[in-house]
Amino acid sequence: MIYIALLRGINVGGNNKINMKALKVTFEQAGMNHVTTYINSGNIIFSHATLTHHELSELLQQAIATDFGLQIKVMIRDILQIQTVIEHLPEAWSNDDQMKSDVFFLWDEIDDESIVEKLPLQVGVGTLIYIPGALLFAVNREDAARSQMNKLVSSKLYPLMTIRNVNTTRKILEFMQAVQE
Repeated sequence: MIYIALLRGINVGGNNKINMKALKVTFEQAGMNHVTTYINSGNIIFSHATLTHHELSELLQQAIATDFGLQIKVMIRDILQIQTVIEHLPEAWSNDDQMKSDVFFLWDEIDDESIVEKLPLQVGVGTLIYIPGALLFAVNREDAARSQMNKLVSSKLYPLMTIRNVNTTRKILEFMQAVQE
């Protein structure tokens, strides 16, 4: 099966620095195959035949702790889950100078449609879509501050999600499909 490991909070603001080439080696030494990293923000595509999502997450968190001395949360999604995200992502959404569009990948603890009611979202500003495992959010750049989503960083929900913009999410699927071929 083809997977993406979404690492939360690495190489952000000079904190939790991890070299992607070294991280690739860590994954390979942990038994992962076809390991590829994408950009510096903790996106590692790989294949593995036998372990569950939870087992992979635990194994990789431990490997990162051992090799880098960092406690980093690792979310595992398989290619089918990423394909589902992309299928629900409106084609017109982009992350550019006109629009800000993100995928909020949710850990199990908060993965429920009721999460929408708990977000600091200004009603009528932007578009929010819940699908199992993720929230899809888009807003015009000029309305981004008014959306109130910037308040999410200080909420208790924030540590239970990891965010990728839609361009990155689409590219992740491309990398996963290339490994599958």
